[in-house]
Amino acid sequence: MVHYDFLAGKLIVNEQSGRPEIECNGPGVGFVVASTDITMEEIGDLVYPNPAYRELIMQRLDDVEGDQPLCIFQVTGFKCGGFVLGISTNHVLFDGMSFKHFLVNLASQAFEDKSLATVPCNNRRLLAARTPPQVKFPHPELLKLKTHHWRGISQQEDLDLKIMNLSPDDVSFLKEKAKTSMTMTDGTPRPITSFNVVATHIWRCKALSRDVPNNADRLSTVLFSVDIRSRLRPKLPLSYSGNAILPAYASAKCSELEHLPFSKLVGMVSEGAGRMDDEYARSSIDWGEMYQGFPDGELLISSWWRLGFDEVVYPWGKSKYSCPVVYQRKDIILLFPEIGGTTGINVLVALPPKELHKFQHLFHKFLSPIT
Repeated sequence: MVHYDFLAGKLIVNEQSGRPEIECNGPGVGFVVASTDITMEEIGDLVYPNPAYRELIMQRLDDVEGDQPLCIFQVTGFKCGGFVLGISTNHVLFDGMSFKHFLVNLASQAFEDKSLATVPCNNRRLLAARTPPQVKFPHPELLKLKTHHWRGISQQEDLDLKIMNLSPDDVSFLKEKAKTSMTMTDGTPRPITSFNVVATHIWRCKALSRDVPNNADRLSTVLFSVDIRSRLRPKLPLSYSGNAILPAYASAKCSELEHLPFSKLVGMVSEGAGRMDDEYARSSIDWGEMYQGFPDGELLISSWWRLGFDEVVYPWGKSKYSCPVVYQRKDIILLFPEIGGTTGINVLVALPPKELHKFQHLFHKFLSPIT
């Protein structure tokens, strides 16, 4: 697929800027074929955070010397005839939307008579910083790195995993709670989205479950990704292939998260998303050019909920389930859909045991009509 030639490149660091770049030098992508003696049924509940799923993707190729491929495909055949397609990619290649377009295009090439569903827009200069950079906002959602060279951030801690479920009725209940006092500064009603009420509910539970002294006085910041394709002027093509997401934020003291009306808290999250217009997005990009920073918050909510990976049609049909491989980060909570295309939401949480127990308690408490 020549439109995705950058997948065959390698990640380098620009010596002048200290920023990561993709060098399109064509060493290729990785391909792995594997098999197992078990059946799909023996896996059990596909939604459950099964550590064995890590065996279904290959993150590095041991027989490759030097730079690892940015993208590795692994096909694992099961005894029953089913198979799993595991794809490992570096996040510098795609955001969720552009990866969905990639999967649709990949599936189209498996048919004999189909062309690409969407020709990707690979012009990443569309999101280049301005010259000179013009940072017009303080950007508390971003943290300046102390090093001049880009690096990954890792975290090692013993965490327990749990999937919490929000049913369609739960989401409707949260939206109903958010209706009061939800107005814009000009007095018009503020739109109440499912994501905003779910994000607020999770933020509240996560902040109040922290096992730290004087937690009530602590300032908590939640981050969530905003697709800026339609927010820029001029708009980015929907087919833009790369990362067209930026972190939006909301901040409040934990005492406020505990005692303020839910509608007020949802308003904070809504304002965070609404803040991301063209000027704010360009300022954020320019900030990154100047300071090479990183998103900074207590919690990042990463949503696979409506990306629609399981809606991609291959010659053999749709996948039975599509999900991320579980990774344990207490500062990241994943949202992903239920099997079967229902409107329920699965919430994957990884926390220290004591904090997870309290998170679960608050999760159900705030869904109770009496709170």
